[in-house]
Amino acid sequence: MAGTANAAATAGPTGAPGPADAATATAAPGAETTGVLDEALERLHAAGPERQGWLSNHAPMAVEALVRHGHAPRVHRWLDGYRAKLEDMPAPRARVTPENWREALGDPTRIADWAGYFERDTAARPWREVLAEWPRLLPGIAGGATHPVIRVGHAVRTLLTGEETAPRVTELAHALGYWAARHQPLPPLTLLDPPPHAPGAPARPAPLAHPALPTHPTTPTHPAPPASPAPFGTPDRLVPVPASAALDAVAAVPDQSAGIRHRLAQLTALPRWGADGADPDTARARLTELVAAATHRYATHGHGEPVMLVHAATAPNAVLRALPALPRSLWAPSVGAAWAASAAVTAAYTPAAPAAYAAYATGAAYAAGAAPDPGEVFARAAAHGDDHAIKFADTALDVGDPLALTAAALAVELIGPDAA
Repeated sequence: MAGTANAAATAGPTGAPGPADAATATAAPGAETTGVLDEALERLHAAGPERQGWLSNHAPMAVEALVRHGHAPRVHRWLDGYRAKLEDMPAPRARVTPENWREALGDPTRIADWAGYFERDTAARPWREVLAEWPRLLPGIAGGATHPVIRVGHAVRTLLTGEETAPRVTELAHALGYWAARHQPLPPLTLLDPPPHAPGAPARPAPLAHPALPTHPTTPTHPAPPASPAPFGTPDRLVPVPASAALDAVAAVPDQSAGIRHRLAQLTALPRWGADGADPDTARARLTELVAAATHRYATHGHGEPVMLVHAATAPNAVLRALPALPRSLWAPSVGAAWAASAAVTAAYTPAAPAAYAAYATGAAYAAGAAPDPGEVFARAAAHGDDHAIKFADTALDVGDPLALTAAALAVELIGPDAA
């Protein structure tokens, strides 16, 4: 089953760094390393986005983060170790077209059909125009345990900050195709007004802003299709409640057993939060706040489910990374979708009680006022090798404050070596 994908994944070096690795051995974080990243993506594009019918292929996201933070020399060897988790792209079933896409939306058996659809679309017109049609995908942001939107966020960041090479555009096409195939709206929910600060919630430092995001003009000439119904997370009014308080007010689902689909099906209500009606810059600021709050919260709640709770931060951060490539009119509704994803994951996996920072060595260091070094935090995640630890550290470095870095260091401690 995994023959072709594994063959592609083993095409790179298995021992000492090869030429492309050597060329980037001294690369600084964020430096241009086109050769390594494009080689890695080409190795991966013979593989499908899942294995065993559900588990996500995290490799495209992890290698993008490794390259971005100066760890390109690890990439090919990391892929060699990951190849057992790759399966071939499924065989196509029927062509997805602009006329019949609705009937294929949310059908995971059509993963290859959707990949082909977006490959053709991104070949025919600028990728930003294709991305601008994402209102059809937003209601299903929690599908695939939020992995599809996270993959889209990594792909968009690469295209915004580097060359628009063919492998990078293809990566965006595959990511969008995965999202379309796994599109799954959450059940109808009652929106509750959260308190200004949930009773008993531990105080946390105010979040710091992300570094300035790149901006690119977006002038789509191809009209987007009619928007799907607004995701439940888009409120009908702006509620100036701190994101940390809104997350603290999220109630756990009654039965926190089995997988995420079982847990999300139990959702009946979530706190109201978002940026509907706000101007685009305010919406982006709200989303930045949410990413920081979810990242901080991992420091006290990550023990509830160390792997799955990273998505409460990485999913909204994926949306944040995509904003500069989207029409500004889509920024506010995108915040609502990001809240939907973060709150749903929180409800599915939040523990019964928070843990004190001092329960962990890294937390004790933070409490004493010692700020973790960002490069060291990411290096620890890269050395650990788990894709979730790598991606969460990547988001924590975006947030950049001591508590976010502490949370990332904690994730390395909590996530086992055999995480899915």
